[in-house]
Amino acid sequence: MTSTQSVTVHGRDYLIPTRPTVVICVDGFDPSYLSAGCEDGITPNLATFVKSGFYTAAKCVMPSLTNPNNMSIITGAPTRAHGVSGNYYLDKVTGKEHMILDDSSTIGTTILEQFAKKGVRIAAITAKDKLRRIINRGLSTDRGAICFSAQRANECTREEHGIKDVETWLGRPTPPQYSGDLSIFVLDAGIKLLQENRADVFYLTLSDWIQHKYAPRSTEANEFMAQLDQRIGELVKLGALVAVTGDHGMSDKTDEAGNPRVLFLEDLLQEKWPEAGARVICPINDTFTKHHGALGGFVRVHLLKSTVNVVEMVEYCRTLPEVEAAYTGEDAAALFEMPVDREGDMVVIASKNFAIGGRKDEHDLSELMGHRFRTHGGLSEQAVPLLRSEPLGAGADIAGRAWRNFDVFDIAVNY
Repeated sequence: MTSTQSVTVHGRDYLIPTRPTVVICVDGFDPSYLSAGCEDGITPNLATFVKSGFYTAAKCVMPSLTNPNNMSIITGAPTRAHGVSGNYYLDKVTGKEHMILDDSSTIGTTILEQFAKKGVRIAAITAKDKLRRIINRGLSTDRGAICFSAQRANECTREEHGIKDVETWLGRPTPPQYSGDLSIFVLDAGIKLLQENRADVFYLTLSDWIQHKYAPRSTEANEFMAQLDQRIGELVKLGALVAVTGDHGMSDKTDEAGNPRVLFLEDLLQEKWPEAGARVICPINDTFTKHHGALGGFVRVHLLKSTVNVVEMVEYCRTLPEVEAAYTGEDAAALFEMPVDREGDMVVIASKNFAIGGRKDEHDLSELMGHRFRTHGGLSEQAVPLLRSEPLGAGADIAGRAWRNFDVFDIAVNY
């Protein structure tokens, strides 16, 4: 049965689904986890998606971080459409630095909000609570929406989250913030809501704790991927159409001695151009510091005292072996479809096996010890899988299409 109703978000139409539809964002879903899982028999359900459903390689938005990509996924558009181009930013008007913890800096609407306005019952469950407060934009519990995080499952109220007593309801305690179980809790909650027929469209978005710490084919990664795959299979068995993508990939950035490979760019720029007052903003920075130590592959440079010769600074950064690309803020915004009013004077992107930080004294690397340093944010972490549990409909015109992770709702409801 095909729906005749639709909503329009950022110029794209989305049919209202006539069956349960689940979209899953696997945080840190580097393609190597999928290929290893399928080759080694760890992820038989995802392997079935690849063989007899729909599978393609896609790119995430830049920077390759959690907040921008989750918002792009639920809006079906690049960051310039919704305004969230990082987890952390410097307000150019006030000069103050801010962590994005809610939807106050977001522009416009979301697919979830527009579906809800048409009477579709929405369940949006996140691993991280900071993300829950961003993606719940426009979702009202008065319309029956359910939106909560695994991180704060023990604090849910019907008024704020559309559900209460989650631990009792699910029969599980709230998981530790730093655990793979935080993600599995999200999937288990989605399965139970589907079993109880309490939602029509589900958005389930996970945590990348495992991917930051463990490479594909490690014991820990295999265990996590097997659990994830089993839950995905259960959603399919319950009759849902399931679409899966990632918010970003993941790269190892550790040297031969086991130490993080980091370029502290602010220290370098202050030494070379002290008159510029360079301030490096790491947009990966969030409340989950043990994941990455606020170190990623993409930074914005604001020149607080003098813009000096920005082009000269860009050219200098391009000569650094740790740097893959550098642009003026204006050029970066145009190239990566980011909101120009929120850009720095310069954007610098790390090479695959390096991260970029600000000053050495502002990054606590001690929390990264004991594991190989793995993080994201750059061009090297743009690749993610895009999958659907069933093949696209006959006649789907997809030849030559450049797929993005924010096409996931399109493939979930329009084919």
